[in-house]
Order: sequence, then structure tokens, then C-alpha cells
Amino acid sequence: MSNPVVFHQTIPESDIVPLTSRVGAEIKGIRLGEALSDATIGSINQLLLKYKVVFFRGQKHLDDAEQELFARRLGDLVPHPTQGAVAGTASILNLDSSSGGGRADQWHTDVTFVDAYPKFSVLRGVVIPAAGGDTIWSNTHAAYEALPEPLKLLADNLWALHSNAYDYAAAHPRASAEEKKHYDEVFTSTIYETEHPVVRVHPETGERSLLLGNFVQRFVGLSRSDSTKLYEVFQSYVTAPENTVRWRWKAGDVAIWDNRATQHYAVNDYGDQHRVVRRATVDGDVPISVDGRRSATRVKEAKLAAKAA
Repeated sequence: MSNPVVFHQTIPESDIVPLTSRVGAEIKGIRLGEALSDATIGSINQLLLKYKVVFFRGQKHLDDAEQELFARRLGDLVPHPTQGAVAGTASILNLDSSSGGGRADQWHTDVTFVDAYPKFSVLRGVVIPAAGGDTIWSNTHAAYEALPEPLKLLADNLWALHSNAYDYAAAHPRASAEEKKHYDEVFTSTIYETEHPVVRVHPETGERSLLLGNFVQRFVGLSRSDSTKLYEVFQSYVTAPENTVRWRWKAGDVAIWDNRATQHYAVNDYGDQHRVVRRATVDGDVPISVDGRRSATRVKEAKLAAKAA
């Protein structure tokens, strides 16, 4: 059973606008930045635990440096393990639709191919299409709670192998040559394989959440064929519309999500329009299963080193 979370927030209730009953809230009246009080930062953290993803409009004053100064108030920053960070920053990942790797149009939790994957992600809208380009988030705790008891029992005892090396062409049949090159040369410059529990216990709330997403290759002890069928069953609860919230971006918007309790999907419906968002990433912790075991990275292998050998 989940532990109740006690909220001591300083943000007025009138400035908190829930977007659905299960996930997502817009927070008004706050100018994000390093100068926010400890009490306000604490309230934002508590609201993240409650709503899983929170949104702030009108933050056009933020640049990369200010975005990171704010994000650092939520925890230590960490670069992407294979793509690194924008020059001069600690963690900024540039997601540009005009370059390889800019369209994350699969359901995923960020960077689950490593053991201590990110805790929070802070995403800033820079260039937003006139139409399309929304992002959808899912509450993976709500997905777990919706499982029938026999499926909960099964999920509680399953582990999954996550990797950044997967069948990219099958997953992205419309990918451009540049996107395929980015995947081959950058995204998989180092190959990771990590075993995670399918159900992780949240370190702050005690809630149980489904830990799945597109980096899952198979379930430990099951064939790929059986894994695929079972994955589709569990993932269908994650993507059920009632467990999701959809955000229509404007330039200057900021979304922050608890990466330990969500999946998200960047909708690729804006054609040749330009879309740029920039992400600052807060370092995470190693997941713990229902029975107290910890995730572990089994493979970390640089491609060049492998070829040289």
C-alpha cells in the first residue's frame, strides 16, 4: 500500500489548476529561476509528487543558464549518458526537429537503459509549431493501480531488460537518414543494458509504478515473443487515455515531470514545421523492487572500444 504524502505547500490553491483527475497540473503566478525561496521549491517538489507533471506558462525569461540554475534547485544535474550536453551547460539536451534525435515519438521514461535514471526532467519550449507538436504524459502509478490483482501480482515479480540498442528502423519506419545516423553514431555510441523491476517503489511516496517504456527489450526469463505480448498488456494500462494528460505547447512554457512515475510521448504531427525544446535533467536514484532488490546495469560498452577489440 502507498504511503500517504503530507503536503506543506506555500503556493496558493487558486494558482494550482489540475488538468485531469489523475495526472497533470498547471501552476500559475510563479517566475521560475534560481531566486525562488526554499519553501516554493519545496512546494513544487511536493506538487510533482502529487500530480506527476506540472506546467508553467510564460517563462520566456529563461535561457539555458537560467533553466539549469532553476533545475539545480531540484537536485544535481546530469548530462545524457550518450548524447552529452550542450556546450557550456551541465545537462541541457537540445531536442531539435530539424536534426537527428529531435522527435521522441514513442512512449518512454527518460534514460531507463541506465540504473540510476533521471529523477526529474525540466523541459522548456523554445520554438513551437503553429499546429501540432503536443506532448502526452502518463501516470504510471495510476496505471499500476488500475491492474487487476492477478496482473499486479505478476508485475510485482517481473524484471525487464532495458537497452538503448533496439530495432530503430522498426520503431521509426519514417525516420530520415539523418535521424538514423544520429541513432547509430550518437545515441548508441555506448551500449547499455540494465535490469529493472517492472514495478518500482517510489523512494519519496512509497507508491508502486510500472517501469516500462520503449527501452524494454524483454522480460527476464521470458522469450522475446512472450515478452512482446505481455508488454503490450501492461503498456495498455499506461497509455489508457484516463491515465494521461496532453499539453499544447507555447514558446516559453516549462514542463517538469517526475520521471520515476511517468512515461511521455512527443506527438509527431507537425510535419516540416520547426520544433525545439531543451531539457535539463536532475540525477536520479537506483530503483528498488517490491521485494527490496535494486536495479543493475549489466552492460556498458563503447562501440569504438568493442570494434577495436
